Amino acid sequence: MKLLREISNMSVLQFINLSSRMKHFLHCVLFLSIIISFQCFSQNYRVPASVPNVDPWIQYGIIGACILYALRFVTLLSLPQVMFNVIGLTFYNAFPEKVALKGSPLLAPFICIRVVTRGDFPELVKNNVNRNMNKCIDAGLENFMIEVVSDKPIGIEPHRRIRELVVPLDYQTSTGALFKSRALQYCLEEKVNILSDSDWIVHLDEETLLTENSIKGILNFVMDGKHQIGQGLITYANEEVVNWITTLSDSFRVSDDMGKLRFQFVMFHKPLFSFKGSFVVTQVAAEKDVSFDNGRDGSIAEDCFFAMKAMSMNYSFNFIEGDMWEKSPFTLMDFIQQRKRWLQGILLVVHSKAIPIKYKILLAFSCYSWVTLPLSLSNILLAAWYPIPCPIVLDFIVVFIGSVNIYMFIFGVLKSFNVYRFGLARFCLCLIGAVAVMPFNLIIENIAVIWGYFGKKHKFYVVNKNVNTSITV
Repeated sequence: MKLLREISNMSVLQFINLSSRMKHFLHCVLFLSIIISFQCFSQNYRVPASVPNVDPWIQYGIIGACILYALRFVTLLSLPQVMFNVIGLTFYNAFPEKVALKGSPLLAPFICIRVVTRGDFPELVKNNVNRNMNKCIDAGLENFMIEVVSDKPIGIEPHRRIRELVVPLDYQTSTGALFKSRALQYCLEEKVNILSDSDWIVHLDEETLLTENSIKGILNFVMDGKHQIGQGLITYANEEVVNWITTLSDSFRVSDDMGKLRFQFVMFHKPLFSFKGSFVVTQVAAEKDVSFDNGRDGSIAEDCFFAMKAMSMNYSFNFIEGDMWEKSPFTLMDFIQQRKRWLQGILLVVHSKAIPIKYKILLAFSCYSWVTLPLSLSNILLAAWYPIPCPIVLDFIVVFIGSVNIYMFIFGVLKSFNVYRFGLARFCLCLIGAVAVMPFNLIIENIAVIWGYFGKKHKFYVVNKNVNTSITV
């Protein structure tokens, strides 16, 4: 009640400067309001009320009715990850304060910030290495180095804190790992690796930028030392927004990090639904033990395979405070190709015999809910053209899943876009845009699913960072 009184008496400026606790409370109220609104709206369109005399077994035949009910139940494949997102976004503060260091950076173990690149965008890599090094120094980090691993020479100027590694053309792993997996495994070779087992590696993509909060979060994580692998939040709406459509679409990924990813790590310390390939922090001994030498099937979504394998080997994970910055794909084709590769890579992991089934059950649910996305969306039309009576519980769950996924786009904007930088008017337009972009996102995801499922699986598409060319390996 005290919180409600505070809200009713605040001005617009006070609203912008809300405390972390108040922001989280309002976010939960908005979340719950959207779920309730969708449930109330859906009650007016339930089949028993509008078509009370429909008998699907007579109207559509046994085969037709079975297909319609099967399509309705396919939607439930996404329920586990939806529940993880709901719990992660509500049970834990979604708007935490700035990260506070829990120890002196001078006492932190050695940290290697490893950037893996094909070498196609050397200027981008040089600029980001320089920015990240300065950010580490500004944050008080002393015991660190930046290692750039590339298939082609970058030409970085010699510096005591920077090491450039070029993967030899004739280098092969024992299982024939490809692409990024091959480069990451090369770093672990005895004659190449210069890190001790107690050191730590921070894995970044070539476009990833560190922030002060993420550096502090990493320091807290490695100084705590209870977990061998960690990951944190990545946002996509920082600095210049190159493509508004893809950036707003990626707001869903921000919510996924704060929901599902955070809950699985904080509560279970396991990558039950896998994790991303950037903003990954690993202890050297653990990374060498798990390795990236996982053959062709482990080379498309190397991050997912590594996470599942590490979980099967009983390594412990945790969520890292703070956020890093990345850019969403600059073109729609890059966006599609990116999603296609992720889908294909995760499918290869789910079907791999190298990882026991019990460790990838939830990953399989998540993956198959993605693969069957076109079937799930067909219910929107089929419910109107071929109505079938369903249990109230099933209708409730289906609407619940839909409303949560819609709110994920809204929350992603709330978390990513800074009202101070964009202004209140543009910030509100971004919220509207997140909802407006959802139909586009569904179309893109469906194209990626169909293309990914029927296309060749062992290709690694490199997202274009300079907007000029696209590269397929």
